Amino acid sequence: QVQLVETGGGSVQAGGPLRLPCGHSGYIGGDSNMAWFRQAPGKEREGVARIGHGSAYYADSVKGRFTISQANARNTLYLQMNNLKPEDTAMYYCAVQSPDGINWFLGIKFATWGQGTQVTVSS
Repeated sequence: QVQLVETGGGSVQAGGPLRLPCGHSGYIGGDSNMAWFRQAPGKEREGVARIGHGSAYYADSVKGRFTISQANARNTLYLQMNNLKPEDTAMYYCAVQSPDGINWFLGIKFATWGQGTQVTVSS
């Protein structure tokens, strides 16, 4: 059973940075993509960034501001967020590619098992 633990959230002023780590345990195949999703109140969960096979992809809304990366041992996933905007306010979740997942991002299904971490950006 995969377990994901997101941390690093908090409150920040617009224009500031935050870095979100996601620690994970359990078996995750070497070919599996990983991703970050977010969900704002009253909105659907949306993909933000994904990484796998040496490539990273981003939602248009975060391109040039967010960077997804993995630790060399692949046991920690990161999301570096720069130049944050109030519209980035949301609960952020990390996710693992899964055939049973219900969250789609750029053609791949993901499952999120963590509790998420709250990011609040004030203007």
